[in-house]
Amino acid sequence: MKIVQLANFYSPTSGGLRTVVDTLGRGYVESGFERVLVVPGQHRARVRTDAGLVITLPGLPVSGGYRVMPRSASVLRELDELGDDLSIEVNDKTTLLAVGAWARERGVRTVLLSHERLDRWIEARVPRLWRAGAGRVLTPVVRGWNKGIANRFDTVVVTSAYGAGEFTDLPVALHRIPLGVDLDTFRPSRAASSGVARLVYAGRLSHEKNPRAVIGAVRTLLDAGVPVRLDVYGDGPEHPALRRLARGLPVEFHGHVSDRAALARALSGADVAFAPSVAETFGLSILEAMACGTPVVTSTTGGAPELLAPGAGVAVEATPTGLADGVRTVLSWPVRSRRAAARARAEQFPWSATINAMVDLHYPRLRKVDNA
Repeated sequence: MKIVQLANFYSPTSGGLRTVVDTLGRGYVESGFERVLVVPGQHRARVRTDAGLVITLPGLPVSGGYRVMPRSASVLRELDELGDDLSIEVNDKTTLLAVGAWARERGVRTVLLSHERLDRWIEARVPRLWRAGAGRVLTPVVRGWNKGIANRFDTVVVTSAYGAGEFTDLPVALHRIPLGVDLDTFRPSRAASSGVARLVYAGRLSHEKNPRAVIGAVRTLLDAGVPVRLDVYGDGPEHPALRRLARGLPVEFHGHVSDRAALARALSGADVAFAPSVAETFGLSILEAMACGTPVVTSTTGGAPELLAPGAGVAVEATPTGLADGVRTVLSWPVRSRRAAARARAEQFPWSATINAMVDLHYPRLRKVDNA
């Protein structure tokens, strides 16, 4: 029995998407399935790994250093060669949709894992254009696109109530399955107190992630006499502009950190973590920070507020002033209680629960047999 994962925008610096795809893939292997991963790259390749077969197909470069597989024909040829008893997981809403029709003709089960909410993702990338009237034009287009998705796939998986919003009233088999966090790697550690509040941002430095508001929040806090320093972990197109904004401020840019254990140590040493995106459908970085005992200041919009719990963080208006107010609120809580609350909330999201739920969707008949 094979579970085939298809993913565009998959690269060494993909962040959340790569974490999800790889963690699920390892979970499928550990559950006894043969796992195949199909991703874009510079050249065609087939490599056997401990986590299954990885097939790389030539991809078209797009912004941010990512690639997409522009031609579905090459993907479908690979699927034809994989034989019978497949279940296909598509982690994309763009060039891989043709897989749904291919699978339906052959009676192959398909699961679409929705990583973003298209309407809010577009709005976050071009907010001025959206407010100027593009939203009125694009909203029905996006809805039509999602209706087409619903017609192509057996099941659509969303990770939050917010993510489910774009499929409201559409004829789709929708399942809400929260993602998880590696509770062994991301765990609290004792952090030394220096009298200066240590803030952290870990994520892609791109416009839709709203990192500029974080730099603005640091300036706002310092102007109000609150001693803080900020560590930034991540890279992206906003990096040069952010460095300019941060001149003269106690901000250090560490670049992309591929070592998950090193990132966990950085998160656990902070007092407050920022997650300022206004259109995040879930928020893996939030769970990772909370698992390290670090409370989070996030946006009131998107799926992020669904992850919070009392004492584990706050949701605020994702502006410099709003984020700064959020930091002051969190810092006013007793250190031990806020760190305990953050960890306790993260412990409610083990990856094992996500993997088991996804396996049930790929091979529901196995669960029926087990329960017989």
